[in-house]
Amino acid sequence: MFKSSLFAVTALATAIAQANDAPAIEEVVTVASLQPIAIEQSGSAITVIDQAYLDSRKALQVIDLLRDVPGLAVSATGVRGSNTDVRLRGAESNHVLVLFDGIEINDASQGDALNWAHLAAADIARIEIIRGPQSALWGSEAVAGVISITSKKAGSEKLQTSFFSEKGSFDTFYSGASIAARGEQFHGRLSVDRISTDGDNIARQGNEKDGYRNSNIHLTSGYTLNENAELGLVLRRTEASNEFDEVDSYVTGLPVDANRETDTRQNFARLQADIDALDGNWKQRVSLSQSKHHNTNYSDNVQGNVNEIRKRQIQWLNTLNLVNNSQQLSLLLERENQDFSARGPLVWGLDPNQDRSLHTNSAALEYRINATEQLTLAGSLRYDSNSDFDSATTRRAEASYRVVEGTRLRASYGTAVKNPTLSERFGTFTNFIGNPDLQPESVESWQVGVDQTVAGVNIGIGYFNSRLDNEINGFVWSDEDSGFTAMNTNGVSRREGVELTFDAELTADLSLQGSYTYTDATQPYVAPTEEIEIRRPRHLGSVSLDWHYSDQLQLLLNTQYNGTSHDQFFPPWPQPSELVTLDDYILVNLTANYNWSPQVQFYARVDNLLNEQYEDVYGFQTLGRGASLGVRIRFDG
Repeated sequence: MFKSSLFAVTALATAIAQANDAPAIEEVVTVASLQPIAIEQSGSAITVIDQAYLDSRKALQVIDLLRDVPGLAVSATGVRGSNTDVRLRGAESNHVLVLFDGIEINDASQGDALNWAHLAAADIARIEIIRGPQSALWGSEAVAGVISITSKKAGSEKLQTSFFSEKGSFDTFYSGASIAARGEQFHGRLSVDRISTDGDNIARQGNEKDGYRNSNIHLTSGYTLNENAELGLVLRRTEASNEFDEVDSYVTGLPVDANRETDTRQNFARLQADIDALDGNWKQRVSLSQSKHHNTNYSDNVQGNVNEIRKRQIQWLNTLNLVNNSQQLSLLLERENQDFSARGPLVWGLDPNQDRSLHTNSAALEYRINATEQLTLAGSLRYDSNSDFDSATTRRAEASYRVVEGTRLRASYGTAVKNPTLSERFGTFTNFIGNPDLQPESVESWQVGVDQTVAGVNIGIGYFNSRLDNEINGFVWSDEDSGFTAMNTNGVSRREGVELTFDAELTADLSLQGSYTYTDATQPYVAPTEEIEIRRPRHLGSVSLDWHYSDQLQLLLNTQYNGTSHDQFFPPWPQPSELVTLDDYILVNLTANYNWSPQVQFYARVDNLLNEQYEDVYGFQTLGRGASLGVRIRFDG
């Protein structure tokens, strides 16, 4: 089936590549290089969720938007606030680097997998997703790609304030406010928002609702010292609390109603200075970033495990523009420190109370050249010297070639290394004991694709192939410890697939966009056989239809398809674990926006319009149909 699918899309690409069309507007991205570049100059597959789509969709959380991204699978252990992972192109959830305003926000206390449940969408201006190994630029976490999130900044007005509020099903209340100002030298924006919901029951049986609370405060500011120097500051704090059910380890092996709760505190900060010299041909950026995740678990209102991870980064980036800006040479020097702290009661007689740390010194070099008006080439190397593991060198090469106006070929190759996290090595939690003998994972990957614009329709087709050595399995049962641990898997884990994207302006008022991904992800089982990786649907797809009925009324219909996948079920001892099937499902979402005036907008949103009953993780129920009504008000000073 995979080979026939690849043949079909290749034939389609060959056919449409013979057509010409008007040139598209150049779009600049920041995630594909150490310096901003035009998206057409990258050899990787990139998806951009822009401000216009964010404003139209009115999504509650970022994770609701990521389901539209090619190759990205979502796994939520229940309702809003429940632990939520994303997997890109069949990779692990901790193989995706997440940047928020340039700050690395992966949670190393959770195995470097960010819990996406705590990222609200209200203050987001743009999301860039680049697929394929990016470790040669961004380091260990960027094994499968990078998701870069940019918050809203002060606009052109001297003073602007805004407010929004919505009320919806499951007793959900979401509101926020912001104030922004911009002068000749200073600009700043301060925003706050809060989500509160009673949720629904996660377990298949029972009626206890699992609620969620999330509050955010976010500041972005900048100060122009002179025409060649500027300072920037980002501060963000998140406080969240989610209720969840426990797994019945004695009778069913499934979630049952329980009084369990996790309190989360996140602090992110970044200070940077941008300096231009040599008439703008030498650009420097010095930055200091810090992220801190603090998670406290409660059982029947009694405090249990407390984990905290603090990451600090110092970066110095230099870029030289050479030969009339046709070439760029960038050098990044970086120092990263991580401090891990765990506190809690004894687990099976083991003491979880500990403090661990590690540090990494890195240097990355990138060279880009516009060899001709049609051809762009780039290569990068990164060297990481780690306090706990052997030094590693990763590399990347890419090419982008415009065959004719409207037709572009792209290709990239890259390697990556993922070091085990402190929690995987030393964590001691309920039912989990770390393994200090874990070894780094390594990846080799390549991708090719063609992008075509014809008759107002943009089509992208790509193939990807990845090989992962020493994959870390964090759910290995240890008879010796009577619990789960993490272990390296012998052999090669394979991921390959096809991605198809399209968008079209059907009329002046009607547009259509969508994507489809086929992914084949396997891991070694008993040689020479392979086993399907869990929670990786073979088929993913999405379609969005945007209709501007009038200057005042806009309708957006969004459909997301998640194909059949597998999960691992652990029944009560002594029964062995078993591979179970998760049914496919379709989520239909509808948003209506009505502009009452230039300053006032009313909107309505229905999520899961067809009331689909589905599970991303075996045994964990998700939300059914939900509706919301809201208003947004803006005041310009």
